[in-house]
Amino acid sequence: MMRSAVASLALIPLLAYAQLVELEGQWIEGNMIVGQTEPGARVEFKGQPVMVAEDGLFVIGLHRDENEPVTLRVQSADGGTEESMQFAVEQRDYDIQRIEGIARNIMEPSAQEQDRIYADWLMTQEARKVRSSDREFLASFDWPVLGPISGVYGSQRVYNGVPGTPHYGLDIAVPTGTPVKAPAAGRVILVSPDMFYSGGTVVLDHGHGVSSSFLHMSRVLVEKGQWIEQGELIGEVGATGRVTGPHLDWRMNWGDSRIDPEFFLRRSGVWHLD
Repeated sequence: MMRSAVASLALIPLLAYAQLVELEGQWIEGNMIVGQTEPGARVEFKGQPVMVAEDGLFVIGLHRDENEPVTLRVQSADGGTEESMQFAVEQRDYDIQRIEGIARNIMEPSAQEQDRIYADWLMTQEARKVRSSDREFLASFDWPVLGPISGVYGSQRVYNGVPGTPHYGLDIAVPTGTPVKAPAAGRVILVSPDMFYSGGTVVLDHGHGVSSSFLHMSRVLVEKGQWIEQGELIGEVGATGRVTGPHLDWRMNWGDSRIDPEFFLRRSGVWHLD
């Protein structure tokens, strides 16, 4: 079983950091921070605008390598007050995985395969632009499948001795055909039966740019635009795409920032691997 890089966390209460904003969450790589400000206020995180709900709710995500302090700016609805806050993000230790025997055609895609990879990337980027008003990211999350953990968020994979990009998901090693269920409710914003790297892929929007991705599935059982309740079947585990065996790779994002599913399971009280 892979070692988790997240310490046991207690929920952080909603705290007033400044006159205009209250924040909930621990400032640690891979986590999600929930904020509350006044209706109509404008919020920027690291210089980029953040979606704010009509009642002032917003959310931000901290990616794997937040090596510098991050800045949050909030401006009142009337423009008369602006507050700037800076936070140091706690660094995490990540596992190193060494995988040998990867075929050369996987390590060095052909020109035609690179075109396919780029098309997949464009499709994924469009899905990550979705900013719905849904708030399912605040609900309790559950496991999409249960089984041995073979990969954790943030781990650095070394393929045939060559360092690859970090792994951003939670890998659950279960047999092909195992049902995959939605860990929380949301709307399907991407469906592909066969992406180059991720094979059978579904992306589920939980609101405000928070999404779950389910990779390498042998069967996809939902359609784009479909609303899925927590626990509903979305597909079946497989070994499609570029993998060494059957498993589910569950990833989460806030926009382009990769966040860690483990935090959502811990927050919901269902993480049981310590």
